[in-house]
Amino acid sequence: MAGGLFALLDDVAALARIAAASADDVGAAAGRASAKAAGVVVDDTAVTPQYLHGSAAERELPIIKQIAIGSLRNKLLFILPAAVLLGQFLPWLLPVILIFGGGFLAYEGAHKVHERLTGHATEADEEVSEGGEFTPEHEKRTIANAVRTDFILSAEIMVIALKEVVSSDPDASIWMRAIVLAVVAVLITVLVYGVVALIVKMDDVGLALSRRDSRASQRVGLGMVAFMPKLLAGISFIGTLAMLWVGGHIFLVSLYEIGGHDGLLEGTAVGDALHAPYDLVHHWEEAVHDAIGGPLGSLAGWLLNTLVSALVGLVVGFAVLYALRAFGVGGHGDEHGGKHGADHAEEHAPTGSDGRGGTTGSTPADPPAEDSPNR
Repeated sequence: MAGGLFALLDDVAALARIAAASADDVGAAAGRASAKAAGVVVDDTAVTPQYLHGSAAERELPIIKQIAIGSLRNKLLFILPAAVLLGQFLPWLLPVILIFGGGFLAYEGAHKVHERLTGHATEADEEVSEGGEFTPEHEKRTIANAVRTDFILSAEIMVIALKEVVSSDPDASIWMRAIVLAVVAVLITVLVYGVVALIVKMDDVGLALSRRDSRASQRVGLGMVAFMPKLLAGISFIGTLAMLWVGGHIFLVSLYEIGGHDGLLEGTAVGDALHAPYDLVHHWEEAVHDAIGGPLGSLAGWLLNTLVSALVGLVVGFAVLYALRAFGVGGHGDEHGGKHGADHAEEHAPTGSDGRGGTTGSTPADPPAEDSPNR
């Protein structure tokens, strides 16, 4: 009896060791996959705060919570099953999907650059600034818009993570891949929306500190409040750079893999043409590394790769932007930009103008009353 008990305990210990090793494997794979998706995570973190602009302070955390729940639902219920099935049965399709994902990120980055150059606000900014504080209906619409945007970014994160899992361990089971992606989904969602919550509440913390009796607390609080606009502007700038860099890099690498070894178009003239651009960039990176040498050479080579990727992302993004607008698709800044221009013209039109350059020939709509002292 005692021998059987010890044998059972030994089997339990062996199973525990196997489970621990599996947990280590999952953790390592999730860490590698999350690192590969870091650029898109920065983008996701930078995009979300814009949806909170104009909301009441007490509604910021509930809104973030609802967006985070929607994001996790997107990842676990919709994206994860589709991604795992693709990785298991159609792995060659992943680079093709990533091309569209990289193009989307490049488009979003180029769209932000276009907005800065033209002065047109985003759709979310205009709706909030014109509508004032959020109504319950407006809040629901804003959360839905945020979750839809998050779906694209989450799909990008999950496909990048899956691609890393498949390439690092091609023999991993479908369940192992699903578990790793689920861990990545939870970790990244908590990270992104935890950072967003910290960012949007930092000014409230600063305001609370500024009201304390301590002079040191007041200085720190006022400094935090003054720093917040700069922080948000910096995050927006970093997010734009991340979209261009990551989008361009994904675009180049995906083309490279489609035309390279075991790629969909391997050995064809088209495949060779798709393989060549990133091959050239990689050659430049190695040349810079060898010319400088050491850690500084590695950094210089990486910076060159990043700069070229960002430029490619900018070119691809503007190409997609203008192609969509040529077909009357996308261009979500156009109609709002036109509306903004019309409002601007109406606001600055001379009294009696009909907004088309002529005069109406009528008196102002609200003339002073007869007994008004201002008549």
